[in-house]
Amino acid sequence: MNTSASLRALLAASASVAAFVLVTPAAAQTASEAVEVGEVLVTAQKRTENINDVPLAVTAVSGEKLDAIRSSGGDIRVFSARVPSLTLESSFGRTFPRPYIRGLGNTDFDLNASQPVSFVYDEVVMETPVLKGFPLFDIDQVEVLKGPQGTLFGRNTPAGVLKFDSAKPTNTVEGYAQASYATFSTINVEGAVSGPIIDGVLAARLSALYQHRNDWVDNTQGGDKNDSEGYDQFAIRGQLLWTPTEELSALLNLHYQHLDGTPRVFRANIIQQGTNNFVPGFKRDEISQDAQSRAVQKIESSGANLKLTYDFGEGLPELTSITAYERVDAYSRGDIDGGFGASFAPPFGPGFIPFPSESADGIPFHRQFTQEIRLAGDSGSLAYTVGAYYFNESIKIDSYSYNTLAGGALDGYAYQNQKSESWALFANVDYDVSEQLNVGGGVRYSDDKKDFLAQRTLSPFGAPPTAILTTSPDASEVSFNVNATYSATDNLNLYARVARGYRAPSVQGRLVFGDTLSVADKETLMSYEAGIKGKLPEARARFDAAVFYYKANDLQITAVGGGANFNRLLNADKAVGYGFEFNAEMEPVDRLMITAGLSYNNTEIKDPALFTQPCGAPCTVLDPAGPIAGTVRIDGNSLPNAPKWIANITAGYSWPMGEGEIFVFTDWAYRSKVNFFLYESAEFNDDKLLEGGLRLGYRAAGGAWEVAAFGRNITNDRSLEGGIDFNNLTGFVNDPRIVGVEVKAKFGGN
Repeated sequence: MNTSASLRALLAASASVAAFVLVTPAAAQTASEAVEVGEVLVTAQKRTENINDVPLAVTAVSGEKLDAIRSSGGDIRVFSARVPSLTLESSFGRTFPRPYIRGLGNTDFDLNASQPVSFVYDEVVMETPVLKGFPLFDIDQVEVLKGPQGTLFGRNTPAGVLKFDSAKPTNTVEGYAQASYATFSTINVEGAVSGPIIDGVLAARLSALYQHRNDWVDNTQGGDKNDSEGYDQFAIRGQLLWTPTEELSALLNLHYQHLDGTPRVFRANIIQQGTNNFVPGFKRDEISQDAQSRAVQKIESSGANLKLTYDFGEGLPELTSITAYERVDAYSRGDIDGGFGASFAPPFGPGFIPFPSESADGIPFHRQFTQEIRLAGDSGSLAYTVGAYYFNESIKIDSYSYNTLAGGALDGYAYQNQKSESWALFANVDYDVSEQLNVGGGVRYSDDKKDFLAQRTLSPFGAPPTAILTTSPDASEVSFNVNATYSATDNLNLYARVARGYRAPSVQGRLVFGDTLSVADKETLMSYEAGIKGKLPEARARFDAAVFYYKANDLQITAVGGGANFNRLLNADKAVGYGFEFNAEMEPVDRLMITAGLSYNNTEIKDPALFTQPCGAPCTVLDPAGPIAGTVRIDGNSLPNAPKWIANITAGYSWPMGEGEIFVFTDWAYRSKVNFFLYESAEFNDDKLLEGGLRLGYRAAGGAWEVAAFGRNITNDRSLEGGIDFNNLTGFVNDPRIVGVEVKAKFGGN
């Protein structure tokens, strides 16, 4: 696919917005002197601040943009490329996102995978990847923090943090209900009700979500119509806010979700050998699989957290305690080779299928407990936070292999048990040297230990059971950040930040298809960032821009697939990345709101001694041969799933009609070429993805109700999102165009 035309178009649009933001706001003043772009408040430093005063790159998503990108029942991956330097993908499905910030992420598909991007839901870290897929509903704001966040958010944040804040209980009665119906009978119903139980003392909020999509992919091998890609998902959240005095508050959060669907559909031999093009005749709504009838994915998770806050009074600190408990059960079974039959058991297809592959993974037991205590104060010129953190997790993983040619009979089984324990002490301080200059910094000491054991009791290859294999990696590390912010004018801030991030050791042991454990040592990363944040005269626009450079030592990477369906953890000696990011929001004339984002990321693995096994499928490897037959060197390659360019733009306009308004909103997201694996090949990459959304409707006065038609991926862009390389030229793709209608009503509030 040719990327130049679409890249030029979107970059030109973003550049035009940027230029307009920077040089023409004065012309817009005459349109409406009173209108200004609203202030954005974030909690990136665990206290409420204006986004322009925060000395790090952070993007906030809320309001109309958040509503639009979620309108087709999408999961967390809808944020991919809609924030500069952020992409998300998954080979699992709706509940196992793999995030990447500034090119740093992890392609590991095992259920205990370690990721360098942390997900924080309502101030609670979600460690296990399946927990990170908790559906989004009744969300107040999403914040994307870029670069190492170890001081305040702990280990496993060298790339950044995705922070989700749900709407909280209110002291006035309010709520909303919305429902949509779209292509493939996609249903999205959600709502919330909030208000006081005891006026001024006890308030509650109850939120719920139901999502459904019919199976819409036909299986031509079995003759089954509408055989896969459907789901039913339900989630609920209840919150109680107790404020017996002005000083004390307690917020209890209980949440639950259940998913019943099918896993990500792998499609055999959809890539033309020697290119990354789809094969002629490829249809997104068709597969040919012999194990699809047994494909299933079930997820159930629940959790509770209690946030206690006590304010010791004016000039004194505030004490915060957050106690949290999470659990998840999961099971997913699918057709991994993506086709039917085998070369030794014809018929087979589509294309050449060397052997069948059908497997499953499950989490029969998981528990996560976390405790954070922090003391925060602000004396005017000095603001500080000191605290302690504790994390404890136990997880059991079952892995299964099945003989597809024998009707799906079990032929392989292994299990993994992992216990993780971590504790940390941290402190962060900001000091106003003068009215214009603020300096700050923080430090965190982390101590981590894992106890891991695994065993294979049944092999699909006839190998004997393994012994019980064990390992117990541990590490400690100091993370820190130093920053300075200079107020050049009342509307313009300059900042610089140096930060060190840390990722704890990782373990994998997928013994169904292997005989050994792999351990990745701890990873550290140094990041250097400088930026500018401001709003323009008359506050008609707001913008921020940053440049950055980082160097990772002992970068944890995952050699996925290759000649077998398992992962191998590696440490690359070094990896470097550099680039820039830009965000802007403006209202050049009344009722027209525009946002734009742009990022450039260049990443490179630096390890001349590092080599890995390339595809087992008949792909065209582009890397030089390694020191062992069947391996290739990957020194100089970019990191997997790390596009150089990301660009996004939104525009919304409304026209008064009656007592309400007609509105239109469009959003577009572009990401450039990505490579799916550590090695480079002609086949396992995608040149670009460009998806657009459109929303048109009527909104009553005060937003009391609205009705809208919407479309997602309105140009029906067809792109590869990943590949499976150990069997054939298997790929998985983005969703097709979805169109639908939505109604929403609000009540109460101010």
